[in-house]
Amino acid sequence: MKKTPLRTCFVTRNKFPKGSLLRIVKNQNNEILIDINQNLNGRGYYISKDKDVINRVIKHRILDKLMHQKLNDDIYIQLSNILEKGGHSDE
Repeated sequence: MKKTPLRTCFVTRNKFPKGSLLRIVKNQNNEILIDINQNLNGRGYYISKDKDVINRVIKHRILDKLMHQKLNDDIYIQLSNILEKGGHSDE
């Protein structure tokens, strides 16, 4: 029987199966990207697809604190778009 990898949501600190979370990556060039397929190189941070959690990340700009840098609004707009699609992105 194959084990399902668990990852921790950086907002709630709860563990979830890897496939049920959004992955946000900071790559070597300090670019912040939403990793839809969860296969980009770089430091990955996981967030629950729960709309309350995503709203909290957007409202409090939690990614700025997590990445130790001021991010442009593009990443938050992308998160907002994912939220409007119901927490899932088909990109």
